Amino acid sequence: MNQAAVHHLLRADRTLARVIKQVGPCRLAPAHHRSPFQSLVQAVAHQQLNGTAAGTILRRVRALYPHRRFPKPEDLLATPDEDLRGAGLSRAKTASVKDIAAKTLAGVVPTSREIKKLSNEEILERLTTVRGVGPWTVEMLLMFTLGRPDVLPATDYGVRCGFARVYGLAELPTPKELLAHGERWRPHRSVASWYLWRALELPD
Repeated sequence: MNQAAVHHLLRADRTLARVIKQVGPCRLAPAHHRSPFQSLVQAVAHQQLNGTAAGTILRRVRALYPHRRFPKPEDLLATPDEDLRGAGLSRAKTASVKDIAAKTLAGVVPTSREIKKLSNEEILERLTTVRGVGPWTVEMLLMFTLGRPDVLPATDYGVRCGFARVYGLAELPTPKELLAHGERWRPHRSVASWYLWRALELPD
């Protein structure tokens, strides 16, 4: 998938093509083994935090369940809020992960098998009914768990910063401007987004 996407982007966008050649092969590799429940819990933990801080909090949360690789929905619901807060989750994130757990048990959050049959729009509609789960969180699941090829998280700060850098803009593009430009990247906007993130790591 990634190779075909790169070929398309090289032809469709000369400016992005220069970044692709600097960065090299796309290493976007979805974690298909991760359940929607686990993906949402991890995404909520990462909201408004850098990766290192979020990783530390997730390790502390996992340590509350030493006999499991990752807690089950029932485990989270049975855990006192104080314990989750003690692991580093804010009050809002504690409420959010518990709602993710409750709505997983209720069937609102689909299983790994069920979610494969749903369109991006159906997934977005269902999951944004969960507390603390907005479009960005769903887009991260679509890209990094399900491997959906045509996702452009237009509100993502890193994607917007990468776009401004690649195209020499003095200000960040609006989500609307980013989506308009991204039409030329279809149906491979996930890979284009990955290169915009990587553009921030390139030397000046």
